[in-house]
Amino acid sequence: MFGGIGIPELLLIFGILLLLFGARKLPEIGKGLGEGIRSFKSSLSGEEEEKKEEKVVKAKEIEAEVKKEEVQPSAKVEEKTQA
Repeated sequence: MFGGIGIPELLLIFGILLLLFGARKLPEIGKGLGEGIRSFKSSLSGEEEEKKEEKVVKAKEIEAEVKKEEVQPSAKVEEKTQA
């Protein structure tokens, strides 16, 4: 009774969407739908949490390096001014 969705049905659905939203809005809707599906898949697999944790660790490492660089030049300048 309920067969698969074929090409004629897809064309009909696309035509109705085109009439409802217009040609300019359809790509934006498709992009939003794709991003939503991608986000859903990544949340199921837990990939995004791992990436966030990696970014936090890298940011902390970079911050530590910057602080070391800021401390070292000022120490060298003090040594030169005292000598």
